[in-house]
Amino acid sequence: MAISLRKVEETAPALVSLYKTAGVSLRKHGLGGERAAVYLVVDYSGSMRPYYKDGSVQALADRVLGLSANLDDDGSVPVVFFSTDVDAFTDIDLAGHEGRVDRIVAGLGHMGRTSYHLAMDAVIDHYLDSGADAPALVVFQTDGGPVNRLAAEKYLCKAARLPLFWQFVGFGDPDSRQFDFLRRLDDLPVPARRQVDNAGFFHAGEDPRRVPDEVLYDRLIGEFPAWLAAARAQGIIRSAGPERTGRVTP
Repeated sequence: MAISLRKVEETAPALVSLYKTAGVSLRKHGLGGERAAVYLVVDYSGSMRPYYKDGSVQALADRVLGLSANLDDDGSVPVVFFSTDVDAFTDIDLAGHEGRVDRIVAGLGHMGRTSYHLAMDAVIDHYLDSGADAPALVVFQTDGGPVNRLAAEKYLCKAARLPLFWQFVGFGDPDSRQFDFLRRLDDLPVPARRQVDNAGFFHAGEDPRRVPDEVLYDRLIGEFPAWLAAARAQGIIRSAGPERTGRVTP
């Protein structure tokens, strides 16, 4: 079951408004009472430096926590920081969420290049190893395309047989060619390339903090209901949980 409003008020009062707004969006999209794990993947490449300094990454983490509290009951979101490699795989909890991104980043090293597939692999492994039987929503933030586009595309296509939906979020200029790859990834054909449409993409703009909470939540979950229906129809989501033999390799 979801985290109660009372628990959010007690453990993370600064997130109460986000929790309520996320709940409204979920009900609007027919997801009231739905249960899902929520992951957050954040870009730690060098070009992301301004978004860490101005609090945009922390703001996204807070909003994802508010969403997760409506969908899951553990009060925690697994978070992957990635650049050339996976820089960190940790958790952000309701209790102690304030300033958590800065504390994590303080312990990281050089901000490298952008490599999606290693972060995707880390999420897939964590999900399979957890033994979870609920679907998962993966909020995947980046400010540009990956250095290895073929690997990212292969991982997404192979991951389509798992109960994971990848919602890509772009930080930066919406007109930048940096996002052409994500537009193409979002539109990969079904069933020619993947079993179901398991990904979405939207721009949060050059100042993501300015996107109203209700708009952000609508965009984060807008394609999730259609994926849930398709994944259940295809038997990808089963009450007994994902097959442990479904590991993804490039």
